[in-house]
Amino acid sequence: MLTAFARAFKTPDLRKKLLFTLGIIVVYRIGTNVPIPGVDYRNVQACIDNAEAGQGLLGLVNMFSGGALLQITIFALGIMPYITASIILQLLTVVIPRLEALKKEGQAGTAKITQYTRYLTIALAILQGTGLVATARSGSLFPGCPVAGQIVPDQSIFVTITMVITMTAGTAAVMWLGELITDRGVGNGMSILMFISIAATFPSALWAIKEQGSLADGWIEFGTVMVVGFVMVALVVFVEQAQRRIPVQYAKRMIGRRSYGGTSTYIPLKVNQAGVIPVIFASSLLYIPALIVQFSNSDAGWAAWITKNLADTGATFHIILYFLLIVFFAFFYVAITFNPEEVADNMKKYGGFIPGIRAGRPTAEYLSYVLNRITWPGSLYLGLISLVPTMALAGFGANQNFPFGGTSILIIVGVGLETVKQIESQLQQRNYEGFLR
Repeated sequence: MLTAFARAFKTPDLRKKLLFTLGIIVVYRIGTNVPIPGVDYRNVQACIDNAEAGQGLLGLVNMFSGGALLQITIFALGIMPYITASIILQLLTVVIPRLEALKKEGQAGTAKITQYTRYLTIALAILQGTGLVATARSGSLFPGCPVAGQIVPDQSIFVTITMVITMTAGTAAVMWLGELITDRGVGNGMSILMFISIAATFPSALWAIKEQGSLADGWIEFGTVMVVGFVMVALVVFVEQAQRRIPVQYAKRMIGRRSYGGTSTYIPLKVNQAGVIPVIFASSLLYIPALIVQFSNSDAGWAAWITKNLADTGATFHIILYFLLIVFFAFFYVAITFNPEEVADNMKKYGGFIPGIRAGRPTAEYLSYVLNRITWPGSLYLGLISLVPTMALAGFGANQNFPFGGTSILIIVGVGLETVKQIESQLQQRNYEGFLR
């Protein structure tokens, strides 16, 4: 990885792209620390220093924003509205025929779907910004902090609208910065911004574990976390690179005087075909009941049951339900994103076939069978990785601050591998050694 970056900086075009990407990253990190009007940041800092800060329902979103959510800055919402909008549009593409037709139109249709994603991102940013301001005003943003109710001193309508508009504009700016990286930098801009947001929280989380540790001044806990983290990274890299390659043979065809086809290729089916999406879906679904209880302030029996079994990440019921939801969403997402019948029809159209399998319906059934077989270990792997923050280091009492969580490691490793692959592919284009050299 380091060799690829060193070679990239020696190439003028790639060096410009890398420097441009680093410049955008610096701008993004500065924006995560720029305050918005109407917030008393002395009280915010006092609550962040509180032991319970970042352990509530918004902990996952705070990680995706690089810590900007709990600081209530202009980039407080981070990249999450865009991610949510992208997932919603991707799901709606399967349901709405118009979106499915746009997806098949090529570049023009993709540009139209991207435009819809931008509009939905702004709408979600307004909704989430309003919810964040309401949570901060009520004091529920930092449960257990004595000055949480004084974070927003002026609770007038004008100040509230100003705060929501500022955070919405910040989300639009983050979306623009991500698109700039995609167009003029290296890699996928949105993924890189998410990568930076998560990586930025690692140093403080690791140091917090050392400070809160009791064995040898916290160094034993710190070392254990590092060892577990490296093992998890190695495991995630191994599984993320694993794939089932289904061989495909194309028959030779004569068109005019030219011969086409007669080549062999393969269909790569990843073990973790769904990526990190099932984890995000399961986490979001489990947050909804807890948020309802938090805003209802009810003392009823159902509220107490939800608080005990769903809001508590260490509860046995929560762990089991979380694991089952991840497995379910893994199969669900793979089913809507990979269509075996469409793949089989495209292969048949261009004269392709799987050796030993008839073209058409038998090919679709075979692809569906293989996909279900490899999705099982992929979904179980996602569920086990996602439970690491809850299960690991429970004896040290550091499970709530465990930085190498399943979601964060999956995103960091996935984005890192994809970015390095893009850099290496561009290097191969510029340093190709063939017959003419």
